[in-house]
Amino acid sequence: MKKIMLLGIILLFSSCSNRISKEDLKKLNGYWEIDLVRFSDGTTKEYNVNTSIDYIQLEGLKGFRKKVQPKLNGTFSTSNDAEPFLILKNEDSFEFHYKNELSSWKEELIELSNDDFSVSNEEGIVYSYKRFTPINIK
Repeated sequence: MKKIMLLGIILLFSSCSNRISKEDLKKLNGYWEIDLVRFSDGTTKEYNVNTSIDYIQLEGLKGFRKKVQPKLNGTFSTSNDAEPFLILKNEDSFEFHYKNELSSWKEELIELSNDDFSVSNEEGIVYSYKRFTPINIK
């Protein structure tokens, strides 16, 4: 019985280690490109080439997301449009909360590392992003 209890405690702590911490959120800063979309029916769409990528800037729990277009010389073109968001803690996860003049929505942050992150929206669609690596052709 003690062995089973010990195994249960070990499993509990190992599953907790995969949770995203508030400190991890700073990994969101930077340039990201969409990698894969998994629809609620299980079908997927892969993105091999992206003409626009997302730039995320986060300070504390407030930030913005902006579409930018990479150029071959390593720079970006962009507009002044940016989608502001708040990150809120919801039980054991973090959520992006967006609101503009037309609508409001949220996305749950389900995975985050230095090189990728995934969010799930209210329709159950999962968007997976990978860190953008610029191409610099001179």
